[in-house]
Amino acid sequence: MAEKVQITIRGRQYTVRSDEEHDLATIAAYVDRKMEELSRGPMPLDDYALAMLAALNIASEFEQFRKEVQRELVTMDEELSATARRVEIIIMGDDEGVPHESAT
Repeated sequence: MAEKVQITIRGRQYTVRSDEEHDLATIAAYVDRKMEELSRGPMPLDDYALAMLAALNIASEFEQFRKEVQRELVTMDEELSATARRVEIIIMGDDEGVPHESAT
């Protein structure tokens, strides 16, 4: 059941509903930090512009993370396939059908 959660971004309090109260507070704090970082830039920006830039920066970070995870998954899949092939060779034998002795 969704609970009301109080968050603060740029000094303004908002009441939102969330099933994951802890995560929402952490996310709001992250957005607030991003907006604060952007507000220190050379040009003054209103909160709407800061929010848009923060959203774009966070989306960019997410996309980089998504690509990194995808690369890691491909690597893990390749390693798992190679390990499965080695296990199969050990269990079933080599190309001539000769079983390998166990390393005990």
